[in-house]
Amino acid sequence: MVDDHAVVRAGLRLLLECEPDTTVVDEAATLADAVFKVRRHTPTMILLDVRLPDGDGVEAIGRLMAESPLCHVLVLSMEDDPHHVRRAFANGADGYLLKEAAETDLLQAVRVISNGGRYLQPELGARVLAIEASEKKREAEDPLSEREHEVLRLLSRGYTNPEIAKLLYISVRTAESHRAHIMSKLRLSSRAELVAYAMQNGMLRAPAP
Repeated sequence: MVDDHAVVRAGLRLLLECEPDTTVVDEAATLADAVFKVRRHTPTMILLDVRLPDGDGVEAIGRLMAESPLCHVLVLSMEDDPHHVRRAFANGADGYLLKEAAETDLLQAVRVISNGGRYLQPELGARVLAIEASEKKREAEDPLSEREHEVLRLLSRGYTNPEIAKLLYISVRTAESHRAHIMSKLRLSSRAELVAYAMQNGMLRAPAP
């Protein structure tokens, strides 16, 4: 169990060790201590908080799993932002549960993950799906990133790649890459088509950076 609150760790230990087939092998209050103890015990599961005194628990998932390659990671956090949830799974977590969850939810998550499954608290799952649907809709309506919009406005005003690089404090190669991505995403083949697109979408009215 990796959490910087001793009371939380004590409560988790009491709950988990009431289960006949579960043993808490150790506790850690920091990431540095967690790495040492995971290396020492090679546990089958790590209960991991997101915010720790010496770093981000989610960012450390890969490092902890490297010390015990067969272990599973269940993130147990107060962070209910769906972006944290997606980041945790992207970094290798097997489950994500809020600290406000019921005791039965925690035990269910441990069981599911121990049997090779993945677990996401239902209400968090609904939020993640809603965000993904919103992002897909936004991408369908406007596939360009904010930086690509900046580059597009400058290109449509006649700026060259070196001039754009200087204005946006990026390399010429990066400016060229942005231009290529813009042309590809918008399925354009010439500067004239690019200017027409910018005019149709009101981009030439926006001030240059």
